Amino acid sequence: MRLRRAAALLLTSLVLALGTGQAQAVGYRYWSFWDRDANTWTYATQGPSTAVPSDGDVQGFRFAVSEDSADATKPRSTADFASICAKTPPRDGKKRIALVLDFGTTTDAPKGETPPRPRTACASVSPDATAAEALATVAKPLRYNTNALLCAIAGYPKSGCGEPVKEQNNSASKPTTTEGKKDGGGPSVGLLAGAGVVALLGAAAVWQARRRRNG
Repeated sequence: MRLRRAAALLLTSLVLALGTGQAQAVGYRYWSFWDRDANTWTYATQGPSTAVPSDGDVQGFRFAVSEDSADATKPRSTADFASICAKTPPRDGKKRIALVLDFGTTTDAPKGETPPRPRTACASVSPDATAAEALATVAKPLRYNTNALLCAIAGYPKSGCGEPVKEQNNSASKPTTTEGKKDGGGPSVGLLAGAGVVALLGAAAVWQARRRRNG
């Protein structure tokens, strides 16, 4: 009976421990890049240095902590091309790109830094200009790392570039560290925990059987 109670307590402890381990998720602090289609923001399929927007396009940049592209935080502005580029008249040999720059919240800001207020800008650039070139005309200084990852817009943030950040994961629908991911072929934490409980319950059954025979 004591072993059964011990097994139950162990199972409860393991479930609580696994729940605590899955509550922590590792995100990354970075600038994400977005395309605007009508009223919908879509995570860009290309980086700003290779994407070549067309005249009249709206593109957005959002600084935040995200686990991956599916979890990335969208720009908060709903401004459209007409409103962003209203004061930038069309010119021959140029295209206009509306840009939304969302510097994020204090929660996502690096320690000791305060995010600037979100803003919009209209870039008038050559027809073959990339999104990065359009951005450079309205939001200098830009900062890139050695892998050409965009690290800062208009000087924000002052340091850091895509660094991992531990964050609380309160959504059960998001993948955890032990589900939906390969772990090099080794057994998962949940499988090992379950095997330990089964072994303990088996030992309790054997002990009880021996006790009945000896009694």
